[in-house]
Amino acid sequence: MNRRIAIFTDDPGWHGGRLRDEFAARGCDARFVSLRACHFDLASDPLVLEIPGFGSSLPEAAFVRGVPGGSLEQIVFYLDVLHALAELGILVYNGARAIERSVDKGMTSFLLRRAGIPTPPTWITGDCERARAVAMRELAAGHELVCKPLFGAQGVGLVRVRAGDALAPIETYNGIYYLQRYIDTGEGAWHDWRVFVIAGRAVVAMRRNGTTWISNVASGGRCQPAVLDDSLRNLAEAAVAAVGMNYGGVDIIRDATDQAWVVEVNSIPAWKGLQGTCNVNVARMLVDDFLRHCESGRTAEVVG
Repeated sequence: MNRRIAIFTDDPGWHGGRLRDEFAARGCDARFVSLRACHFDLASDPLVLEIPGFGSSLPEAAFVRGVPGGSLEQIVFYLDVLHALAELGILVYNGARAIERSVDKGMTSFLLRRAGIPTPPTWITGDCERARAVAMRELAAGHELVCKPLFGAQGVGLVRVRAGDALAPIETYNGIYYLQRYIDTGEGAWHDWRVFVIAGRAVVAMRRNGTTWISNVASGGRCQPAVLDDSLRNLAEAAVAAVGMNYGGVDIIRDATDQAWVVEVNSIPAWKGLQGTCNVNVARMLVDDFLRHCESGRTAEVVG
């Protein structure tokens, strides 16, 4: 096949190695590239986008494994590179639009709610008084809240707000409060499910048992195999479709009544913990789907 593939990441690590191995097994030359190192040279004719490692040409397709953090301008530039590649007819997987919609928790929640997918009641505002009023009302009704950064991952910055607690200053959250009703799975029995969806189909799931109420792996959650029942399967597939992704990791919590709620949809999900719980080769399935897009000439953009 001999395709030249860019894997966008600043830290290839375990995931990058698995992807590169799977690409190599299919005769593809996959190269790691940082979006920080890409450039536009719009003074040239024709218009030039420079992707390090590919000389004067461009990769035939790109797999996005990471988008660096930074200032608003830097992040917009990194996404511009992905958008430009797609405009030039180059496959980007997941595409910039999917990443934009999922990295922003507010837009994710909006899209889930609009699609009728069960997701915890959520309020997003830059008005401090409005946020305090929501908190007072929810706490008085016996609920707790989780205050999250609008942009964030791996449980960083999450704060559980209980009766008697005050909201942290809005500056803590860069001027925007994202408040979500806390879904109680039982004190000391904290857990959730991560379901991995590829090409619109839920392929594998795991249960994460937390040492605290934040149960993801980065916060010490322990992974164990989980049965991918119809409830988890249907909910995860619908969530990924609503956000408009080719693949994704969906985090689902069930409350005391067994009601399932989608709390996160990740467009650049890790799967190392998941891989340790199953016999499915996740990287192989991702690369197979990626190459199906390449062979069909489709872009990876999905309209949710």
